[in-house]
Amino acid sequence: MDRFDPASIGIRSGHFIGGRLIDEIDEGAARIDVARPSDGVAYASVPVADEAVIDHAVQNAWSAFRQSDWARRAPRERARVLRKFADLVAADAANLAPLEALGSTRPVRDAYNWDVPFTAESIRFYAELADKIGGEVAATDHRHLGMIIAEPYGVIGAIAPWNFPLVMGIWKTAPALAAGNAVVLKPSELTPFSALRLAELALEAGVPPGIFNVVQGDGRVSGDALVRHPRIGKVTFTGSTHTGAAIMAACAQTGTRPVTLELGGKSPQIVFADAPRLDAVARRIAGAITGNAGQVCVAGSRLLVQRAIADELIERIAQAFGELKAGPTWAAGTTLPPIISEPQAQRIDAIVQRSIASGAVLRCGGKRADAATPGAFYEPTLLCGVTPESEAVRSEIFGPVLTVQTFETEEEALALAAHPEYGLAAGVHTADIGRALRMVRGIEAGTVWVNRYGRTSDFVIPTGGYKRSGIGKDLGRQAYEANLRFKSVLIDTEA
Repeated sequence: MDRFDPASIGIRSGHFIGGRLIDEIDEGAARIDVARPSDGVAYASVPVADEAVIDHAVQNAWSAFRQSDWARRAPRERARVLRKFADLVAADAANLAPLEALGSTRPVRDAYNWDVPFTAESIRFYAELADKIGGEVAATDHRHLGMIIAEPYGVIGAIAPWNFPLVMGIWKTAPALAAGNAVVLKPSELTPFSALRLAELALEAGVPPGIFNVVQGDGRVSGDALVRHPRIGKVTFTGSTHTGAAIMAACAQTGTRPVTLELGGKSPQIVFADAPRLDAVARRIAGAITGNAGQVCVAGSRLLVQRAIADELIERIAQAFGELKAGPTWAAGTTLPPIISEPQAQRIDAIVQRSIASGAVLRCGGKRADAATPGAFYEPTLLCGVTPESEAVRSEIFGPVLTVQTFETEEEALALAAHPEYGLAAGVHTADIGRALRMVRGIEAGTVWVNRYGRTSDFVIPTGGYKRSGIGKDLGRQAYEANLRFKSVLIDTEA
């Protein structure tokens, strides 16, 4: 699928609680208009879940957790239901992909070929962990029997971001469901609708009513009420560092509970002069900052290049930038999607212009991009001559803006790679395996890619950050285990 008519997409709006879609619990509820970033057109609205609605959703989820057999069901049976859920998601690609693309920054071709299959495979991965990870018998002396029993928390409060609504929503939901929990998911108010479809498909697959719930609203009202609810056993969130810190504080204030936080990043890409196939490296680096128009938490936004090849590499990256075509998410041929909103596009441009005024050298870009629709498009931008103090180097821009710094030695590269706040991801490009391993050990980041940039479909490899880029892991066995709590049991056998 490479195109669709945005006027042809039907929207079902509301909360999904207890196995059914509820447009408004309170007729006087506030509503949020939802706009298409590709053209700025407001095409729907969603109700804002206030404290009462959140309480209704969480209590419903708690009742379903206690009264249904989901947590007590044989793990293999839970896995069977989740595999059916994955199959339904994959089979629904022709509906899910346009729904995802319509109101997000995901081109429909990418949503169809990557987002939907990746979402389905994520569910399958966690389904297969359901009967493979649990408790254990502890090593005790012969007079005792020690056991460590794995149990679900109960209700998981999940908050997903707008940049990959389907994928991020299922990263939060699938491991929680596989571990036997109920979930209350709040998608972003900017991209609220594909999560509703996921909940409908889960119900169709056999997940009991009330186990997978979706509430709509903003972070200030709905998100805050969700993370503070006393029945929430654990919170998982992907988003900004500032919001993550506020969530962590709210969880501590209202009854200590664990959190998984995948937060901001300002990830370096370190290129040594011996990097193989420089043209491929240039395209890899360009893709790592222009994919989804740079609106990716792990975007490779800081290029650190050895001086001997800097000019050549910069030229090739600029050429790759120039080949991209800005356009709406529903059009064929779009390779540079829109910025999520007009205020965000203005923020990106303001940082770029302030950085130039402070001494950065604009190599290309630095302005709004022309497109067939009046959405918030921004040209891929290269800023050279920056320093570690530059705003463009320090701040997470969340747009297609790449800064360039040069180095001579490994030690200098590591010093430039270090960021005072972020440590989410990094890339290293070199033909020297010894150097690659030294860099891997020296870089403070939760993920380091060598001679590539970005994830594969190897779901066993977790993702998460160091420093203020987060706590805990999404994906991998670690994400599944984070949805379990462990009870210690010690039995005297000679009592």
